[in-house]
Amino acid sequence: MKIKAVIFDMDGVILDSEKLYVRFWCEAGKACGYPFEEKHALAIRSMARKFAVEKLQGFFGKDFDYDAVRNKRIELMNKYVEGNGIETKPFAEEILKYLKSHGYKTAVATATPPERTQKYLKRAGLYDYFDELISASMVKNGKPAPDIYKFASKRLGFNENECIAVEDSPNGVESASLAGCVTVMVPDMDKPDFETVKKVYRVAENLRELINIIEEINEEW
Repeated sequence: MKIKAVIFDMDGVILDSEKLYVRFWCEAGKACGYPFEEKHALAIRSMARKFAVEKLQGFFGKDFDYDAVRNKRIELMNKYVEGNGIETKPFAEEILKYLKSHGYKTAVATATPPERTQKYLKRAGLYDYFDELISASMVKNGKPAPDIYKFASKRLGFNENECIAVEDSPNGVESASLAGCVTVMVPDMDKPDFETVKKVYRVAENLRELINIIEEINEEW
């Protein structure tokens, strides 16, 4: 089928915020007494709460206080964003303008809560480009389960295989590929491993490459 819509993960794909999450997860974890490192933060990128709790308890033990660390992370990150703003990823606005001008529907599918999603996108000047904002809180299971991409495709009015899903993390790729979306990975904090590469249609260097990917797929039809 032809591509009719593009669904974007937000953090690390549209917004250059994944580096902030990693930084402030580490700072919050250490402030709460845990030896939290970058590898721990990377492991829970795009991951829904219940999966993240299990993952972090695997690292730090069953007594790991997820809510205390998460609340501290939110406090630290909110303070930073209020003072410094939030950057967009290269070519983010360019690709969104292209999609709108060519009649493609767009959505965000993110683990970030709805209110904060709106706040960040408005702060970055990208809010009005999206037809739907889908948060993990709207579905039974967040990433890496496929629910959020299935729901986003339905809200846009298309089958999953008519939607490109753009992700930067293994957890997000797992979610989008299980849903049946045409999954494109634009790596952010690290390169994909072999198992992740097998699940995607293409690994792209940047968001601008989506234009060629869309045209390539649609020409085949």
